[in-house]
Amino acid sequence: MLRSRYGIVLIFCLLSMACFTLMRGVLYVGSWDVMAHSLLGALRIFGYGLVYDLVFNLYLAFIFAVFLFIVPNKILNSNAFKYITYLFFFVFLYLLYFSLVAEWFFWDEFKTRFNFIAVDYLVYRREITDNILESYPIPYILAGIFLAALATFWMVKGFLKKSLLSREGFIRRSVITAFIMILCLFSYLLVGQSQRNAFANNYERELCSNGPYQFVGAFRNNILDYKPFYADGPDLQISALVKKIVGKDPSVGDLYDISRNIPAKGQEQKLNIFVICVESLSADFLSRFGQKKNLTPFLDQWFKKGMLFSRFYATGTRTIRALEAITLSIPPTPGRSLVKRPDNGNLYNVGKVFKDRGYDIAFIYGGRGYFDNMNAFYAGNGYRVVDLYDFDDGEISFQNAWGVCDGDLYRKAVKEANRAYEEGKPFFYTLMTTSNHRPYTYPEGKIDIPSGTGGRNGAVKYTDYAIGKFLSLARKQKWFDDTVFVLVADHCASSNGEIGLPLNRYHIPLFIYSPKHIPAKEISKISSQIDIGPTLLSIVGFNYKSHFWGMDILDDGFHERALIGNYQKLGLYEDKRLVILSPGKKVELMENPETENRIRAWQPDDPFTLAAIAYYQSADFVLKHRMNRWQ
Repeated sequence: MLRSRYGIVLIFCLLSMACFTLMRGVLYVGSWDVMAHSLLGALRIFGYGLVYDLVFNLYLAFIFAVFLFIVPNKILNSNAFKYITYLFFFVFLYLLYFSLVAEWFFWDEFKTRFNFIAVDYLVYRREITDNILESYPIPYILAGIFLAALATFWMVKGFLKKSLLSREGFIRRSVITAFIMILCLFSYLLVGQSQRNAFANNYERELCSNGPYQFVGAFRNNILDYKPFYADGPDLQISALVKKIVGKDPSVGDLYDISRNIPAKGQEQKLNIFVICVESLSADFLSRFGQKKNLTPFLDQWFKKGMLFSRFYATGTRTIRALEAITLSIPPTPGRSLVKRPDNGNLYNVGKVFKDRGYDIAFIYGGRGYFDNMNAFYAGNGYRVVDLYDFDDGEISFQNAWGVCDGDLYRKAVKEANRAYEEGKPFFYTLMTTSNHRPYTYPEGKIDIPSGTGGRNGAVKYTDYAIGKFLSLARKQKWFDDTVFVLVADHCASSNGEIGLPLNRYHIPLFIYSPKHIPAKEISKISSQIDIGPTLLSIVGFNYKSHFWGMDILDDGFHERALIGNYQKLGLYEDKRLVILSPGKKVELMENPETENRIRAWQPDDPFTLAAIAYYQSADFVLKHRMNRWQ
């Protein structure tokens, strides 16, 4: 085969298979502590991995096989074609090694193969490129990749030359190309994402995968319709159940119409509200939840002066999942967040309830709001948007790849609040921070860990410092006494785990503070980000028409539960049980998920499963039929 023109493709595929296997081995060793170990288990991981590697290479080979099929022997054997081939082969070697290095860093950050996050990294090149340049010694890395690609090319150059000197007739070329095409067709029909689900352990599932294959898959599968892929139930039954769950008479309204009137609980108060969504502030960074390094001295004391929700959970693993849940009070539907999807405007949202009462509502972000489509989402849903481009030069003391530091963001938010106050308007502001994010840089001299040297610990400590300064500044303002401060993390710093949906990787703090209006106490009810909006509306005493799945946590009748998910798995957690819905209509149950990782198959018709189905099937139906639009 090496004396065939197709030997060029074979050489590259063999090299790529070897590289993918080596990478899998490195990641396998690096994940040693989070997996069970057996010879059979290792063989399964590397066996499935070999299949995915082979399928990816078959798809790649087909592209070049078609090209080689049409190239005449005279051109193939020419010097010009030889040097062009050498150049392209070297470029592909460089890209291969570059992808392996990128995948290593991606795994180090997210403990997963390429997924939607990697796709977003490609789309939002400015933020990601700046972040990478500030986080890693890129010139040395690129130089190392260049030398590795050059050395490999030099080793295989002789084999390439033999392939380029071959002469093959039309019939032989047709047979080889047709054979590759047939293999690709069988691969397409027989191999997909479902094979990965043979592994219960998330790390094993990712290890058996192929990075580039998963990257392409992420492009193709950014939204999943619920019914074809997930356990479902009859619409009439599920509609009645979800209405009952949210407190509506099941006999009232159309199918899946969860809209209902929420009466005020107490006298209405025109209180100002800051919702501070903090990047990657896992609960375990705080001393209240076991942290011993004193990373959050201000928060540890501040949390004793307001209402701390100690069993609170993020709905997802990305910032835009948090913003979706907090703003829309909707379960995390499969695929990408609604923030990134088309046609996501005029949705019923918490901000609209405040805006209808004369509030100035705004989304304030220290970065470039086009990232993850945040500006378009908030503007399309009635919010005023303030992002990096609205900061004057004098308002920026420090900036990195993601935008201004948290201190600058908070000072800008205070200015916006003062402007609204002077205009006689109460305000409802959602802030999104950036400092607790790689490259973990922040202004010098603020904390005892120099910028860029302490990794995540330094960023967390600066985050804590900046919040403390924000509160000190806010106390000096005329609106402070009548303002509610809400602090919540968007998601945990790390989201992957061994099995299913690792509950501890969704545990985040929620804290509500307003010393003149809210007593200091700890709330231990299980709840999640979709409940923030209804809880705030209850605190300010609003009566309103609700289209929300979330509920008021402070209500005596609040049913404790948390909705959590990732791009494909959807979970409902309550009473020491976590039911997980997965593609292929798969239903699994984790018992005692706070402390154990045992998982077993479960029944779709179990009442607990039906409750989970009710949340997610109803959300899919409502969105698909545009039932939660205000215009």
